[in-house]
Amino acid sequence: MAVWIDPEKCNACKVCVRVCPYGAVEIVDDCARQTERCTMCGVCIESCKQQAILSDARQRSIPDLSGYRGVWVFAEQQNGHLKRVGLELLGRARILADELGQEVSAVLAGHRIRHLASDLVAGGADVVFIIEDPRLGHYQTSSYTKVLSDLIREHSPAVILIGATHAGRDLAPRLSRRLRLGLTADCTGLEIDHMDPNRNLLQTRPAFGGDIMATIFTAGVRPQMATIRPGVMEPMPADVMRKGQVHTIRPDLDSNDFRITLLNMVREAEQTADLSTAKIVVAGGRGVGGGEGFGLLENLAQTLKAELGGSRVAVEEGWISPDRQIGQTGQTVRPELYIACGISGAVQHRAGILNSRYIVAVNKDPGAPIFAVADYGLVGDVMEIMPLLTERIGRLI
Repeated sequence: MAVWIDPEKCNACKVCVRVCPYGAVEIVDDCARQTERCTMCGVCIESCKQQAILSDARQRSIPDLSGYRGVWVFAEQQNGHLKRVGLELLGRARILADELGQEVSAVLAGHRIRHLASDLVAGGADVVFIIEDPRLGHYQTSSYTKVLSDLIREHSPAVILIGATHAGRDLAPRLSRRLRLGLTADCTGLEIDHMDPNRNLLQTRPAFGGDIMATIFTAGVRPQMATIRPGVMEPMPADVMRKGQVHTIRPDLDSNDFRITLLNMVREAEQTADLSTAKIVVAGGRGVGGGEGFGLLENLAQTLKAELGGSRVAVEEGWISPDRQIGQTGQTVRPELYIACGISGAVQHRAGILNSRYIVAVNKDPGAPIFAVADYGLVGDVMEIMPLLTERIGRLI
C-alpha cells in the first residue's frame, strides 16, 4: 500500500499526528507530511475525516521520471582486482538497459584502478566512472557513501545495482538513507515492467524466511536500488572489441569524510571458499549423517575435481565449515552440475541452487522436495550410493 496526502484537502487538524503509533506524521506549511519512520500501517487513513490521506498512489498523477536515465553498477574491487559480482551485475544491467534503450555505467572507486576500466567495458559497460583517490584505496563506509551519493545526484541514473557482498551490504543502506531512496536487498531476479508508463524495475527476492518470492518495485521515486547476491546473475562473455567512455573523477573529500583510520591489515591464513564460480559442486545435508558421510562426499568431489558444499543443517552440526554453506543464508551457486546428497530441499536451499544447469539429487525419501527441482534423482541411502557412484565415475574419467 502506498500513501499520499492531498494538500488541497488537508486542513492541518493534527488528528493524524496524534494517532500515528510511530510518530511518523508532522505538520509542515499547514499540511500533514510523512517522515521516513512511516510504515504505511494505514492508521492515519482511517482517522482522516477530510479524506485527505489516500491509500492508493495511483489516484495522483503519474510523476515525470524521464530525467532519470541509465543503469548503474557499483563495480567493487579489492587490491586492484575486480570482484566477479560486478561483472555478473553488468551482464544483467546490459539486458535491462537494452530493454530501456539506455546506457550501462559502471562505477569504480579506489586508487590506481584505471586499468580495470577495460574489463568493465568488455563486460558490458558503455561508461565507466573512475573515482580515484589514494584515500579510497580501502573501503570505508563514510567516504564511499559521500563520493557515490555526489555522483548519483549529479547524473540521476534510473537504476543502481550493488553486489550483496560485505561491503555492498554496508554501502547500499547508507546510500539509501543519504539519498532517501528505497532499497530491495538480496534480489534473485530483475525485470522491467513494460506495462507501467515509467517502466519500473521489478525486483524479486525471497520473503518470510524464503517461503515465498516477493516482487517489489519503487513507484514514483528514482533511482531504483537493489543488491544482488554473488552467483545469482551471469556475466556476459567478455568482448574486448567493445568501446566505452572512461571518466576519471577527483572526489571532493575532507577529513570529516574519514571517520576511521586504518592502522594495519591482517589477512587470515585460511581462505574463504568461493563456490559461485565452481563448475561442479557436491553438497551434503542432514541425510549424510555426519563426518563419515562427508568423507564419502569428499572422495566423490575429488574424483570429479569438484567443490564441496553443504546445507545449513550440515554447517550447524559442524560437519562442514560455514564458508561452504549453500542456500539463502549461504552462497548462491550456478555450476554445470550440482549433486545434492541427503538434502531434503527446503525452499531456502533451493533458492541457492536453481541456476545450476543440471541438478542430481540422492535421497532415501522419494517425496523429498529436492526431487521437484532435480533433473535426475536417485532414491536410496547416501552411504550406499556414494561409494558406488564414486567408483563408477572413477572408471569413466
